[in-house]
Amino acid sequence: MKNLQKQNFFKTFENAFTGIFLVIKKERNFQIEIFALFVNIFLIYYFELNAAETSIILIVCFVVLVAEMLNTALEKMADFVEPNFNSKIGIIKDIAAGAVLMAAIGAVIIGIIIYQHYIMEFF
Repeated sequence: MKNLQKQNFFKTFENAFTGIFLVIKKERNFQIEIFALFVNIFLIYYFELNAAETSIILIVCFVVLVAEMLNTALEKMADFVEPNFNSKIGIIKDIAAGAVLMAAIGAVIIGIIIYQHYIMEFF
């Protein structure tokens, strides 16, 4: 019985990583947001951000990525439930996309607040 529980535990990680790799492979917006994460990682090291600033930047980057994944999952589910155009489903999709946009706007604002000091010193 214990082996079955371990297999199920590890299977959940396998499923989760499969989901991450599917989104990376198939979703253009997620690819752009992953690129933004790497740009931020470069800037963190280049400007030598402190631990608090680094944590905030990474948190907001991952909030955007999580929001995008949830939006993608919701869109896929909506398309499965109702493959034909449905204005009510469209509203749900628009709201989910709006949530991603709000997260991205917040991330940009936080990035400006944190990076502005370093960028001003650079010039």
